[in-house]
Amino acid sequence: MINNIYNKDVIKLAANISGLEQIDNACSRISLRSPLCGSSIEVAIVVKDNIITGYSQKITACALGQASASIMANAVKGKSRNHIITVRDQVKVMLNSGIINLERDWIQLDCLAPAREAKARHGAILLPFDAVLKAFEECENN
Repeated sequence: MINNIYNKDVIKLAANISGLEQIDNACSRISLRSPLCGSSIEVAIVVKDNIITGYSQKITACALGQASASIMANAVKGKSRNHIITVRDQVKVMLNSGIINLERDWIQLDCLAPAREAKARHGAILLPFDAVLKAFEECENN
């Protein structure tokens, strides 16, 4: 089971995280921690006309959380808050039922499907989504 969960795609994504360059003009900088597994992420975003135009992150997580963050950094620019909600909901369905119905920009998230059995790691996988949504909320309130 562990080999399926920490597959070569997960390891490759975790080893090649982008979005680590700090951005100075962020409308929001937030930090979140998953209480179950201890993973943490710091996210900064720039939003213009309700679309993310800038993104940076710092993550401390297992390979699953790192892989999710890597995919987030590669796909998040150009997306709206509602788009992020939709994809997060698709990931939840994948993790809870095994049904994979991901949008094209997010298809790499399917490598995390074997983590369905590792419920304690679901928080790490969803953490980048929750952080971006919290950052979006903060930008909207400023």
